[in-house]
Amino acid sequence: MAVLWQPCGDGARILRVLGDSPCPVLPGTVAGRPVTELGPYCFAARAVTGGSLWPVESADTHEVTGDFLEEAVLPDSVRVLHSAVFYNCHRLRRVEAGPHLESLGSDLFTNCKALRTFALRTAPDAETGLKKLLGAVSADVSVEFLGAPGARLFYPEYFEWLDENTPAHIFNHSIEGEGYRMRQCFAGGAVDYTAYDATFAQACVGESEEKLCRMALGRLLAPFALHDSARTDYEFYLTAHPGAAFGQAITERDEAALRLLVGLGLPVQEAAAQCARTGWSAGATILLARPKRAAKQYDFDDL
Repeated sequence: MAVLWQPCGDGARILRVLGDSPCPVLPGTVAGRPVTELGPYCFAARAVTGGSLWPVESADTHEVTGDFLEEAVLPDSVRVLHSAVFYNCHRLRRVEAGPHLESLGSDLFTNCKALRTFALRTAPDAETGLKKLLGAVSADVSVEFLGAPGARLFYPEYFEWLDENTPAHIFNHSIEGEGYRMRQCFAGGAVDYTAYDATFAQACVGESEEKLCRMALGRLLAPFALHDSARTDYEFYLTAHPGAAFGQAITERDEAALRLLVGLGLPVQEAAAQCARTGWSAGATILLARPKRAAKQYDFDDL
């Protein structure tokens, strides 16, 4: 892999990534400088001008842009994402970054219809740039905190629009979807898990079973800062919607989720059949396994 870059302050700004992998891991340093910025349209399928090649002897010429890009792993040193870095990357599904993102431009993820996950290499209680990342995506998106003990969060889609009051020429700003409220659950740059969990009751009014199960499973599988009352709410929802709960676990091929649902005592026959229909034998094995009975102990009173 190679990059086109230019100096910016004491760091380096990557203008373009070259290579043959659709899942590039960007370098932390370029020419001895820490990589602190990604330039405008860095991964977009449009020409960039200027910049120097690094490593200088690299023979890579293929640009990692547009529909070729599927995942991007950014170094911890990156603090700035300029406008439209991932513009029109239709197949981009995952972005991994460190905790230090602090400045994000506009149109970062415009037309990134396949984007599903932000992964952050830090503890779940750390202050990060997550709120700004979430503000750049109104569609469904999941968040993974990779640092111990880990956390998994799901933010459903929301919609914004302006209604014009024609005679008065006044525009009313309207927002639909609990995903917007969830994206505001932060305290000092860190996720406010209590506030996030508190949105679940209202989400049950307007969100689909599939999305609510994604939220519940994520919190129960990585229960960082999960209070007993919220745990009870999530478990109750899953037990009341076994079809959607198992469907989500099977779609994601999530063995841990299957074991959690089995542990809640949900009926497994239909889910096992669904695993068989989709060719997931490992999932069917988990669902159909039964704890072995302890051998009965006899004494003379049984004679």
